[in-house]
Amino acid sequence: MSIDESTAARVAKLARIKVDPEALPALAQDFNGILGFIEQLSEVDVEGVEPMTSVTPQRLTRRADEVTDGDLQDDVLKNAPDAREGFFAVPKVVE
Repeated sequence: MSIDESTAARVAKLARIKVDPEALPALAQDFNGILGFIEQLSEVDVEGVEPMTSVTPQRLTRRADEVTDGDLQDDVLKNAPDAREGFFAVPKVVE
């Protein structure tokens, strides 16, 4: 697949990037280089290779799933302009 100047201009417009018309040939060439690299990657045989999350094997540290700051309902609701029955009260917007 090859990217021409009109396609590069369209991609720039879709990405909302202002590109001068004289810079379009270089942009199209850069896009073609990127696509060439992607084609090289698709030629690599990855059968049997497990996906990695990092270049170094490591496990993510996990914390215990515990509530540490609960029971603050009164503190949270005291700044509300209108609170009823332990909840925020808001005006009705649908008839």
